[in-house]
Amino acid sequence: MKIEDKIQTFVEEHHTETIGLLKTLAAIPAPSLKEQRRAEFICDWLRRQGAANAAIDGAGNVVFLYGRNGTKERRKKDMTVVAAHMDVVFPDMESLPLYERDGRLFAPGVGDNTANLVNMLMTVKFLLQYPAASDRDLLFVADVGEEGLGNLKGSREIMKTYGERISEWISFDLYYDGLCDSAVGSQRYKIRVKTRGGHSYGDFGEENAIAGMAEIIAELYRQVVPQEVKTTYNVGQISGGTSINAIAQEAVMSYEFRSESALCLGKMEESLKTILEKYRKRGLDIDMETLGIRPGKEGVDEEEQDRLVQTCLHTIRKFYDGTINIKAASTDSNIPLSCGIPAVTVGTVLGGLLHTREEWIDMESMKTGQKIAIGTVMQCL
Repeated sequence: MKIEDKIQTFVEEHHTETIGLLKTLAAIPAPSLKEQRRAEFICDWLRRQGAANAAIDGAGNVVFLYGRNGTKERRKKDMTVVAAHMDVVFPDMESLPLYERDGRLFAPGVGDNTANLVNMLMTVKFLLQYPAASDRDLLFVADVGEEGLGNLKGSREIMKTYGERISEWISFDLYYDGLCDSAVGSQRYKIRVKTRGGHSYGDFGEENAIAGMAEIIAELYRQVVPQEVKTTYNVGQISGGTSINAIAQEAVMSYEFRSESALCLGKMEESLKTILEKYRKRGLDIDMETLGIRPGKEGVDEEEQDRLVQTCLHTIRKFYDGTINIKAASTDSNIPLSCGIPAVTVGTVLGGLLHTREEWIDMESMKTGQKIAIGTVMQCL
């Protein structure tokens, strides 16, 4: 049987199992850096499929090494990483709600990234059912800390452990009408303003931390961003104060900026420091805490990167004839790309309303996505 026929047969025969696995996983809460329950379920599921060496590493990732006989000598650049993150953006620690309607499955985080995670797991099952000879290893990773302030903890751990052996990296994330070929870097900070404060009437005129923070935010939003490539900034959260009749002693905000360019990120960092120093000189007590740094692409062989991109595009087009939007994004692939390793992020589902509690996926699209996932991995062998 040709490989395409094997993939087609497998996907059709296992569609009910795929949707069942998706519903089970989608209900298991997995906030960033609190993915243990999903990790334990996935590790046990993999072992029951025959992945005897599946394990949870020190960072909380589930890892499964597939490939050559374990007695063969390992060498540099003989490994492909296939990753899908376990975490979702929602803080829930109770079972996540889900329901079906008109062929769609609704659940917080169902598309980002549970559906892609399921298609990666079913790809492992395919390889265990149809073993393939290979002169290299595939490291499958269900990783932690991709969302929010997880700061790509899981993919950093994989690079730390296997970096010398990794020649390419494929992340399953987002939708299959797009492909991510580059990394959007970001820098995230918590900024705190402190003042003496006081009574709103008796101490009227004392510096108010909230007012000072508001001025800083206004100035941040007047800054001119670098024009070399798209560069953005955002104040995402603010808090502070004690009472309506108290002059606020403290205000806190979270602030980030993003760009594909390290040069532009550097300019944004300098702009931030200049603005904060201006208000320090005015008398405000300001401190800044780094929440996370996501690096961008650096030192990647562009020919090898393009080869990987084109190979993945060719595989997607075997199963999907729609338009594919090639773009940069912030994903697990940021880490290998920052280390000079070719990496792409490929979607294996269609859906909508990412990062909302009404997020949904088209259940029928899981078939096409699973074919893309299996085909993408098979071309790595």
